[in-house]
Amino acid sequence: MFRRERSIPLRSSAAALSNNLSVLQLPARDLTHFGVVHGPSAQLLSAAPEGVPLAQRQLHVKEGAGVSPPLITQVHWCVLPFRVLLVLTSHRGIQMYESDGSVMVYWHALDSGDASSVQAMFARGIAASVHFICVGTWSGRVLVFDIPAKGPNIVLSEELAGHQTPITDIATERAQGQDGVADMVTADDSGVLCVWRSGPEFTLLTRIPGFGVPCPSVQLWQGIVAAGYGNGQVRLYDASTGALHIQISAHARTISALDLAPEVGKLLSAAEDTFVHIWKLNRNPESGSIEVEHCHGECISDTQVCGARFCDPSGSSFAVTGYDLTEILRFGTV
Repeated sequence: MFRRERSIPLRSSAAALSNNLSVLQLPARDLTHFGVVHGPSAQLLSAAPEGVPLAQRQLHVKEGAGVSPPLITQVHWCVLPFRVLLVLTSHRGIQMYESDGSVMVYWHALDSGDASSVQAMFARGIAASVHFICVGTWSGRVLVFDIPAKGPNIVLSEELAGHQTPITDIATERAQGQDGVADMVTADDSGVLCVWRSGPEFTLLTRIPGFGVPCPSVQLWQGIVAAGYGNGQVRLYDASTGALHIQISAHARTISALDLAPEVGKLLSAAEDTFVHIWKLNRNPESGSIEVEHCHGECISDTQVCGARFCDPSGSSFAVTGYDLTEILRFGTV
């Protein structure tokens, strides 16, 4: 179903972090942007459809007091209805750039007042919701930034307190104007999931308890929460009730990335067991139950996979990063 295509070279290996790949497709310009974290820097690459690399840029953490440069935890493009921003999180703070990384428009320093002497501060988990960008923190709080249509006047509008342990990932889905519909889910190191409704004030709708393992990656699609766990399981929940519908023993090791192709309901799961799987999600129109079908499996031999993303909303291509792998692997439909 999928075949290996031309890979994109990296200057250095992707760091061994979950969700360590971000993809932004620009159909109007026939370009795809890729973002990968390596230590204190993030690599941004642009490629043509055939995988020909066209441009590279490196971003670094805003400097401050400290002996060594702080490590970046994630890089992610946030697509808002009126603009696209590139968000970079680190052990020091949150940086927001114009989509090409050329201009930093906002900097938010993490407040060390909430951290004990043995805690490491960091931000991790990035998602866009309507005109907000939400970013998770080590304390379990989620920072909500109100984004203007243009310019740098970004405001921290709210802090969400639904978690007791560090945030691992955040996923959102456009609710398309439906009142009361869940459109954001947050995950943490204890495996707890919180389902929210965005708005001038965010509302906690459902809290799904953990079961003793972290949840490194989460996705949301048509009222279905897909969560990938440290034991290799993928679990599908109903976002409105929190009820568990399906439990899949998808991988033999920790899941490092989930992604969704929203046009077709394809779910991509990648893990440290070298495998990438693609699943088809569906909701039965008669019973309302969630159904899943396995579509494809790909082994990235001898590689600790740390990032994987679809490259288009129809799920016809995907890209993979791995620790100690100095290239982005690309796969497309045959």
